Amino acid sequence: QVQLVESGGGLVQAGGSLRLSCAASGRTWSVGALGWFRQAPGKERRFVAALNWRSSTTYYSDSAKGRFTISRDNAKNTVYLQMNNLKPEDTAVYYCAKAPEGSDYYRQFEYDSWGQGTQVTVSS
Repeated sequence: QVQLVESGGGLVQAGGSLRLSCAASGRTWSVGALGWFRQAPGKERRFVAALNWRSSTTYYSDSAKGRFTISRDNAKNTVYLQMNNLKPEDTAVYYCAKAPEGSDYYRQFEYDSWGQGTQVTVSS
């Protein structure tokens, strides 16, 4: 089993930036990809970005492209989500999740371990 712990959420004004972190521990050899999802109040949880642990290939939702960057620190088994030019519609709980190798990284049901989430609030 893989344990995931997110950090870095908070309150920021529109146009600002935040960097989220997700530290993985446990059976990290089983990680195919680490991804970020978000869930706004009253809405479904949606894919934001993912990073393939073997190839470092990155995947982004249309809303994240050009503003968000997913990256990794191998030594720390940590993935980051740098979020720039934040908008009020980015307000959500952001979750880190792990998927096995070969999964469809855009689909949340492919992910089998989840963190507890971190709140991001963007004020206008």
